[in-house]
Amino acid sequence: MKKYLILALVLSVAVAAGAKEKKNRKSKNQPVAEVVQLPVLVNGVDSMSYALGVNIATDLSNNLKTLPGGVYNKELFLKAFNDVMKGDSVVMMNEDAQAFLQTFFAAAQEKQTIEKQSEGEKFLTENKKNPAVQVTESGLQYVVLTEGTGPKPVATDKVKVHYEGTLLDGTKFDSSYDRGEPIEFPLNQVIKGWTEGVQLMPVGSTYKFFIPYDLAYGEQGAGGVIPPFATLIFTIELLDINAPAVTDQIKQLELQ
Repeated sequence: MKKYLILALVLSVAVAAGAKEKKNRKSKNQPVAEVVQLPVLVNGVDSMSYALGVNIATDLSNNLKTLPGGVYNKELFLKAFNDVMKGDSVVMMNEDAQAFLQTFFAAAQEKQTIEKQSEGEKFLTENKKNPAVQVTESGLQYVVLTEGTGPKPVATDKVKVHYEGTLLDGTKFDSSYDRGEPIEFPLNQVIKGWTEGVQLMPVGSTYKFFIPYDLAYGEQGAGGVIPPFATLIFTIELLDINAPAVTDQIKQLELQ
């Protein structure tokens, strides 16, 4: 403890000397850098308290960036935070604050959902004007990038593909190319847009699909990466078809 007190004294003297030097330089009308006085961590409780503050503030700062529109009044936020921590009176009680936030975020989510749905519909309407874009009865849109010469799969087949998936803004949410290996799966156990679209492809083909939300992950989205009502863009390369094993066929019959 004596060592920490000595350290605190040394730091205090250094800070005081720095402040005095700053004052003297100011008197000579010389521009100086502002001296930031750092807190002195005397003991373990001090260090824990400061570390806790850094940890909470860092997490909180990151969470605030996810607010609808990313906008908030920092001055009012800090005032409310300090008022609660000090036990001072507040404009909103905690119950009222929770009720307001619940209503606010629900309205923001609904607005975002409507905007996302509208964005997808507008994109697909414009996209199908492209002569290269073909549209199926379900509303699935696609462009043939490379036409293969192999057989086409059926829904009960297992297929091997390479693919890349993006949102309309170009954000990539998944890619077998990035992982360095293709994937293999039963074609009837993926989203509707894939089940329908890949059946159009001869082996050796590469197609680009524009999948409406109702043929993708619907109103819920997926994995925190794909938002609700999201129209998705997939580039898919069909590498091979593997007919289902006998055991898989038996399971399929049992399900039916």
